[in-house]
Amino acid sequence: MSDVPLYDAFAEDYDRFVDWPARLAFEMPFFRDLLGGRGARRVLDVAGGTGQHAIALAAEGYDVTMVDISAGMVAVARENALRAGVSLRVARAGFGALATSVGGGYDAVLCLGNSLPHALTSAALDDALADMAAVLAPGGVLVVQNRNFDRVLARRERFMPPQEGRAGGTEWLFFRFYDDEEPLLRFNVVRLRRSGEEPWAVHVDATLLHPWRHDDIAAALQRAGLRCVHALGSYRGEPFDATESSDLIVVAEVP
Repeated sequence: MSDVPLYDAFAEDYDRFVDWPARLAFEMPFFRDLLGGRGARRVLDVAGGTGQHAIALAAEGYDVTMVDISAGMVAVARENALRAGVSLRVARAGFGALATSVGGGYDAVLCLGNSLPHALTSAALDDALADMAAVLAPGGVLVVQNRNFDRVLARRERFMPPQEGRAGGTEWLFFRFYDDEEPLLRFNVVRLRRSGEEPWAVHVDATLLHPWRHDDIAAALQRAGLRCVHALGSYRGEPFDATESSDLIVVAEVP
């Protein structure tokens, strides 16, 4: 199982930089409509991070399993689930190891938060999607949410907006940007933390991503035996626009 030092390093801080109540209030109606409309009950959240989507779904009665390759993220997800009082299975597993780690028969598989670009080659992308297809039940649905790299690459969008968090007398700043290492991108995360009048402590970590475009994902889904149902530009449900959409959300199903 591969090491993921970036995510292990900031697992404990990650939830400080996301307004989860606001984010889930915006995103959960999409999942309620999609999963409810298909009668889905068993859900697998792949690369689930600190478990917030999985916990929200479990709280609504879904039978949820969450996996992540980062030991740090898995530990935080378990703590979050315990704190939320929900029943959630959490395991450490990466792309390509789902069938052997958590079995199959899932009505839905989710791969959110720009996680699929961690598959760095076409072969790795094919392996990841084939593995997700293998654990889906007949008629099951796959949801992939990535940044819209068609737009990112065309506009050379290097920097993402900074984020901040506060708790008591401690402050955090969270800054992310890309370096071009064609055909890959180096994803850099800068974390700054200080308490009171102390100087800022700075931590810089990085990992590589492959900026998969819409056509890359569509072709790989077809090779995995999945049928693309929708390509959306956000959780609001508007059609994907390669030049304008901030996200690419693909909904695919087992034919």
